[in-house]
Amino acid sequence: MMKKKVLTRRDFVKDTSYGTAGMVLGLPVAAEMLKKPRRNVRVVLVRDQDVLDDEGNIIGPILENMFDDALKTLFQNDNLDACWKDLLKPDDVLGIKTNVYGPLPTPDALEQAIRNRAMKVGISEENISIRDRSLARDPVFMKATALINARPLRAHDWSGIGGCLKNYITFDTPEDWHPDSCADLGGLWKLPVCAGKTRLNVLVALTPLFHSIGPHRYAENAVWNYKGMFVSTDPVALDALGVKLLEEMRKSFYEIPPRGGTSTKHVGLADTRHGIGIANLDEIELIKIGWMEGVLI
Repeated sequence: MMKKKVLTRRDFVKDTSYGTAGMVLGLPVAAEMLKKPRRNVRVVLVRDQDVLDDEGNIIGPILENMFDDALKTLFQNDNLDACWKDLLKPDDVLGIKTNVYGPLPTPDALEQAIRNRAMKVGISEENISIRDRSLARDPVFMKATALINARPLRAHDWSGIGGCLKNYITFDTPEDWHPDSCADLGGLWKLPVCAGKTRLNVLVALTPLFHSIGPHRYAENAVWNYKGMFVSTDPVALDALGVKLLEEMRKSFYEIPPRGGTSTKHVGLADTRHGIGIANLDEIELIKIGWMEGVLI
């Protein structure tokens, strides 16, 4: 049985370290990797205590401001238009890959913010599609030259975490990627339909589901008003931090933290086996902006 404990303000404001050096999400780093030059990737975590109202509804303009501030911080440029012009070109065909999981979908305000900023760059409306499933029937996604990947963070019983890496599973036949705790989800990012096309990744952590049993299980007592959002060009780094955050949430909520479902090894393997990003927390530069109370990581 998992015993729930009462959370104090002290629980919320404590900070935690990134984890063990020389480890990639629990996978020992091979000796040859230790000899390689240190890599670095930047991730921005933005939080705002007012992004949710008293009923838990998302305040759209605040969410948009969070997203804009994260982009400017990520690219170290106060000119938001310039940031988007570096990401997208007027002749791009843009697929905005979202997630429609009922209890925790990609916020509509975020989808529309991405769409509107892409149109401001000069991409025509007919060359933009916002979609999660049935991508093979979407002509925009099938001829896309650019992708933006945006989805909420949640625990998942098959892969340990539903994050940016797993969000591309609907580019193919999902069941083909389930074996061995979804170990090779990184391979999705090498499919011709999406290889090399992703310009930006957004891992929404407004109300993360930090524990679940079963792939589609949702429990209101396992949802946390974290009021945050991670943004990066590297999906592996985002998911690595997502794994860390879910672990810290479970530690804070339960006297005896439950197991986090299935192994999250696919995140480490996306780095060490598939080479599509950085999973080693020591090589991730995490920049935190906005509300700091209860940041946990």
